[in-house]
Amino acid sequence: MSIRIIDNFLDADEFQKVKSVIYGPDFPWYHNEFIVSPNKDDRTNLFNWQLTHTFYKELSIRSSHFIDIDPILRKLNPSAVVKIKANLMPKSDQIIVHKFHIDVTEFRGKTSVFYINSNDGFTLFEDGTRVESVENRMVIFDSDRMHTGTSCTNARNRCVINFNYYEWN
Repeated sequence: MSIRIIDNFLDADEFQKVKSVIYGPDFPWYHNEFIVSPNKDDRTNLFNWQLTHTFYKELSIRSSHFIDIDPILRKLNPSAVVKIKANLMPKSDQIIVHKFHIDVTEFRGKTSVFYINSNDGFTLFEDGTRVESVENRMVIFDSDRMHTGTSCTNARNRCVINFNYYEWN
């Protein structure tokens, strides 16, 4: 189960267009009380929340901004999309590593994380592999691979878009 990292995934102009939409004043973010599914201890963790934006879920486009991520989808070239969601985690005083998880249960395809901004946060895999948050970077891995994200300390937030999809055979 390899992890593929692609820097400068989009050309600079395409990336800036995507980033300006995601960070734009009219982009709707929604409060998500937990980063990973809750348990009784999660309610006391003041940093266990994020803002999210669902582009695609349950066989349906869920966002009028779906078209804005088309450059990413064209380059990924999935045979079918399962879920696409943006996550925006606020800055914290120290790096907080969240719970290991898989994005979509009972799904065997690919998961990709696209980094919207550079910061000292990262994606961590259960085997200890760490992928730094670098804007316009894409990391691609098997969807059943346990992973987690972190907060950041040197930017206002850490922003990524998660893609869950099937590849062409």
